[in-house]
Amino acid sequence: MAREYRAEFAVGEHSARHLRRILRLYLTGAGLAGLTDAAELALTELVANVVRHVPGRRCRICFLLRPGGVRVEVADGCPRLPTRAAGDGLGEGGRGLVIVDAVTDRWGVAVRPDGRGKTVWFECLAGA
Repeated sequence: MAREYRAEFAVGEHSARHLRRILRLYLTGAGLAGLTDAAELALTELVANVVRHVPGRRCRICFLLRPGGVRVEVADGCPRLPTRAAGDGLGEGGRGLVIVDAVTDRWGVAVRPDGRGKTVWFECLAGA
């Protein structure tokens, strides 16, 4: 089993489904099947953000096996940083990062050194 999976492409409305399938196979093959539900949900939210907010919808996906878990990264060339929803939660969107925060052990955003993009990442750990 490879310690890392990387891909770069333009995502569309159905890309999250295909990426969830790849992530599930990757985690199952690594003996981390118990992390799939949370990791798939968080990945879906990050891909949805690319579809909604990134011009051209291009991104890079990386799944990294870690001791006892996985780190998932979604990088894009859009300098705008994601924001968590505030308020009553009745709006049409903006809850993706709230969901990511709820189902993962850690998450964050790393801005590219040149300021022309970012990587949104999360980690799911077994037994956490």
